[in-house]
Amino acid sequence: MTSHVRTVTFDAHNPYELAGFWLQVLRAPRPDDDAPDDPYAAVVTDSMTLLFGQNDDEKVVKNRVHLCLEPDGPRDAEVEWLLTIGATIANDHREPDGTGFVVMHDPEGNEFCVLRSAAERAATS
Repeated sequence: MTSHVRTVTFDAHNPYELAGFWLQVLRAPRPDDDAPDDPYAAVVTDSMTLLFGQNDDEKVVKNRVHLCLEPDGPRDAEVEWLLTIGATIANDHREPDGTGFVVMHDPEGNEFCVLRSAAERAATS
């Protein structure tokens, strides 16, 4: 028997707004059944579902699990675009030779990384 990850779930102060941020990040449409006052909101893609559930507890420490994003285009362009939609940079691990990654926060402080694209990795191997 094998298990598969079906959903990654995040606690959120405002599930609808946080899902809205991630809908933009993953360029996914909002599900028809999500509403601003619902206790849950989802982001559904071909490869995964992110679920955001109402929880008013404050985030107090670093996430033990986080998402790593691999953009289709250049890493640095993706980082710049994410900043325009509400992400912030937590730690910048980009190296002068173009390698490395950027740790970012979503609007509620959840960490995620932006890696180099497949094309960027292939160009330096």
